Amino acid sequence: MRPAATCPHCGRRGSPSWYEDSAEPTAWACQVGHRWASAGWTAYASPAAVPGRQDTGGEASTGTRPTRVSRDGRSWRIGTADDVAWIAGHTTRGPSVTAAIPPVFEAYATFHPPDGVPVAAHERAVVDELAARTPERRWWLGYLDTGVHDIVFPGAATVSLYWGWSYLLVEAGPEQALTWRAGHLRGDGALPDLFFPADRSWLVSALWDDTWTDIGASADMLAGLRRHPLVNARLVSPDEDACPPGLTRD
Repeated sequence: MRPAATCPHCGRRGSPSWYEDSAEPTAWACQVGHRWASAGWTAYASPAAVPGRQDTGGEASTGTRPTRVSRDGRSWRIGTADDVAWIAGHTTRGPSVTAAIPPVFEAYATFHPPDGVPVAAHERAVVDELAARTPERRWWLGYLDTGVHDIVFPGAATVSLYWGWSYLLVEAGPEQALTWRAGHLRGDGALPDLFFPADRSWLVSALWDDTWTDIGASADMLAGLRRHPLVNARLVSPDEDACPPGLTRD
């Protein structure tokens, strides 16, 4: 039986999940995803006390982290570094859209909720436009692990992107992108911080310190997003500052 513990970050009492990461020692995660190293905490819990299963809705796996997780009565695959290898190391530093999106697409844009439009309506419009133009129904959903925001499956394996940031990556679809999460960096919405279809025909990504979202796709897809009044998409070139007029970086 997994021992109870108090999260040193949020003070929640419960049974933490055990995870391992190549960049740090074996550690623990509370139910909302706050993590801390096991070093110095072994008086309360130890890896030996934790079976090869995690309290994330996850399924048993070989080793310490699940390769599949369960939710909504279905099994979902957790992504690995191979699934984001086309992104990792292929973005640039600086204020342009290619800081978030590799320079491999025909066109680029940013979007954020228009004034007076509810976040849920904006995000539904974005996903509906993307889904309508994407035959591939398998989407990779990536949730940036800030230690505070919901990543849906805390304790599952993460991948490293951009500047060593950890993302929980799960293979799901459009509806899960709109319903699984409760709140993100940009407010009360549900959208993942990064998502793309399995055919890699487009990529949506919102960086940690940005108050908008970037996208790389075909010119036709971006034209459709621009026409939708609830999406508020704006074309940008790969070499210009991507920050939309009137917004600032946090």
